[in-house]
Amino acid sequence: MLEKEVINFERTVIVGIVTQNQSEEKLNEYLDELEFLTFTAGGEVIKRFSQKMERPNPKTFVGTGKIDDINLFVKENKISTVIFDDELTPSQQKNISRIIDCKILDRTNLILDIFAQRAETSYARTQVELAQCQYLLPRLSGLWTHLERQKGGIGMRGPGETEIETDRRIVRDRISLLKDKIKTIDKQMSIQRSNRGAMVRVALVGYTNVGKSTLMNAIGKSDVFVENKLFATLDTTVRKVVIKNLPFLLSDTVGFIRKLPTQLVDSFKSTLDEVREADLLLHVVDISHPDFEDHIESVNKTLQEIKSNDKPTIMVFNKIDAYKHLTIDEDDLITERTRKYWTLDEWKQTWMSNVGQDKALFISARNKENFEEFRETVYEAVRQIHITRFPYNNFLYPDYKDAVEKDEEE
Repeated sequence: MLEKEVINFERTVIVGIVTQNQSEEKLNEYLDELEFLTFTAGGEVIKRFSQKMERPNPKTFVGTGKIDDINLFVKENKISTVIFDDELTPSQQKNISRIIDCKILDRTNLILDIFAQRAETSYARTQVELAQCQYLLPRLSGLWTHLERQKGGIGMRGPGETEIETDRRIVRDRISLLKDKIKTIDKQMSIQRSNRGAMVRVALVGYTNVGKSTLMNAIGKSDVFVENKLFATLDTTVRKVVIKNLPFLLSDTVGFIRKLPTQLVDSFKSTLDEVREADLLLHVVDISHPDFEDHIESVNKTLQEIKSNDKPTIMVFNKIDAYKHLTIDEDDLITERTRKYWTLDEWKQTWMSNVGQDKALFISARNKENFEEFRETVYEAVRQIHITRFPYNNFLYPDYKDAVEKDEEE
């Protein structure tokens, strides 16, 4: 008789604070996401701790009484990991570790760990390792035991040099090596992008776990890994797609997230270059998520950081099949409607229909609901870019000339 595979989740607790800049409602949203991140990394959240403070305690992030409560709970419930919702300073992490005898992580560390698990290609692993080293360098004190002690054994340590100083030098050298490696790969990828010719480039962008890879599979008939976890896809996938005999390149990029670690933005520069060099962005939104408006804002903020917020963009509201809670109209905040009452015309009458530069689309990538309108809209957007770029080039698809003449007649 075959035994079922048993998954041993790490028992964890998560910690956050309510401040002047972060309400209790907003904290609960962040902790919900942190719990999903923890599950993605292989952990089970046993309890949440929160505290109202004007600002984080510079020594232990939360107050001394709260840190004692967490420590007691950890001891009594065999907790192996405590995860804080915000990035801890090196001194905070050190002080907390002296009080609580278990792994102490913050949101950044957790995201980096998930990225390390998900990285499949050599390039993705290099990018993640660089981000981890940059995060680790100022936090080496007390953490050096898992690092290589010496570069080359006996005789390699300088006179009077301590082990922590040696390890700092090792990590700095590693960072330098990884940066050089990424530069080399960046040049190769830049050449690859330039060799793709002058085809129109379309990039899928959006928050993590909104269904970009599912949509990529549906449009491009590709086989991109899909899973209901955060950051299921790290490596950029580029596919040639043809709609009505019009070819273009479609890329699936890494998902964005609130409080995205700056180390990741820096190390994943080349991955984000796919977004920078795109002619058209498809901003995919999970409309079934209660915080989808915040997700839109987070993605727009990241696009602004990489100077891609002015590109032509089509808003694509995905997962309409999973939508559960939407009010009858903007003024009615009480009545709840189930999905059976929502038709496509009703979706188009909501305020969401006017988000973005053009009319928004409402689809289900999984069930291919409203897919014909989606394909037609993308086709028209790509065609307009192509006409602008190649006004006299009509050999790429047979109906080009007829389409232009039809537009002129109308």
